[in-house]
Amino acid sequence: MTKEDLVNRIAKEAKVTKAQANKAVRAFFDGVTGSLKRGRKVSFVGFGTFSIARRKARMGRNPQTGAPIRIAASKVPKFKAGKQLKDAVK
Repeated sequence: MTKEDLVNRIAKEAKVTKAQANKAVRAFFDGVTGSLKRGRKVSFVGFGTFSIARRKARMGRNPQTGAPIRIAASKVPKFKAGKQLKDAVK
């Protein structure tokens, strides 16, 4: 499903315009992104939890030359599915 598919589905099911549905989807994404930027978890009971995972610095290899390179520590978004979502997919 793409963002456009989601907007169309919300517009149809909520009986709102596509512009209004697009605003709602954008607001949702901005809300989740903003919370994660501030280091907060975002939980939707039954659906899942968005959080930030920290990756330690590590050594890697340049695939072209084979030379060792240092990969810096970083933060990455993480999603853990909730029970209802897991059960629905089974």
